[in-house]
Amino acid sequence: MTRPLFYTAAGLAALLGSALLAPDAAAQACAGTFGAGKTRLVVTATEIRNAHGEMVFTLYPDDSGRFLAKHGKLLRVRTAAQSPATTACFWVTPGSYAVATYHDENGDHDFNRTLFTIKEGFGFSNDAPTTLGLPSLSRVRFPVPAGGASIRVRTRYSR
Repeated sequence: MTRPLFYTAAGLAALLGSALLAPDAAAQACAGTFGAGKTRLVVTATEIRNAHGEMVFTLYPDDSGRFLAKHGKLLRVRTAAQSPATTACFWVTPGSYAVATYHDENGDHDFNRTLFTIKEGFGFSNDAPTTLGLPSLSRVRFPVPAGGASIRVRTRYSR
């Protein structure tokens, strides 16, 4: 039985559409729920020093009361770390967001730090500086338009 031309064209369009995405983004499912009014946000953590453990990507809403707060996240992705870069994606509604990342090198699901130093790599959207403490939401906020967005987050290590 032959399929109508419509189904063949739709299948070809779907195949070509996924082939045009970045390899990591096309190969993995996005966090969140795909649906009407949603768009894709692709986040790439760069300058990852090794492929040990996981990269953790946390997406926050445009709400200073929730930014970096316990239970404040919208979505979180944990994925195997790849060096020099690891990618994650999210389905979101267009708007403003903030992203924080960290390299969980030992895979213990904890951001390891001591009183004097941070042991694992981390980063924020807009490459917000962290010299004198954590950045404010206004420094890490970025827009996601209806057409989607792709951002890069530099991973910083203290040692």
